[in-house]
Amino acid sequence: MTQESKWEPKLLGFLCRWCSYAGADLAGTSRKKYPANIRIIKVPCSGRVDSLFILKALRLGFDGVLVSGCHPGDCHYQTGNYRARRRIAITKRFLEYLGVEPQRLQASWVSASEGGKFTEVVTDVTRGLKEVGPNQLFERRKDGAKAKAGSKGTARAKKG
Repeated sequence: MTQESKWEPKLLGFLCRWCSYAGADLAGTSRKKYPANIRIIKVPCSGRVDSLFILKALRLGFDGVLVSGCHPGDCHYQTGNYRARRRIAITKRFLEYLGVEPQRLQASWVSASEGGKFTEVVTDVTRGLKEVGPNQLFERRKDGAKAKAGSKGTARAKKG
């Protein structure tokens, strides 16, 4: 088996506590099967997810980010999911500008009673990330850190 065929994408999910997190919980208690490579952070509202959270997740090595909240019109905070939708659209354009595939950021609307839909969303997002491949932003960061560490060692050797 090659290393590339073993690779599984790492997905970070920011889930609204009122709907999507409850939907994920329902999927778990219903024993629905979905990829185990998602890490979930419960947030008060999908509208609370800042673009910097998304960028930092990608910078730290996640291959994709899922922001999931209540269906539009059903937000506990009235307009949070509309705010999230606008922020995600802007962040996707910024990712393109950085040379990062915008498919790495996905949004979904899952209610507390839609455990099955949550499993479908996670499965679809994971499948899409497999097509896109590993996060190159993280790879470039690792390469830059190695180069920086190498240059520090060279400078010390010259001084000493």
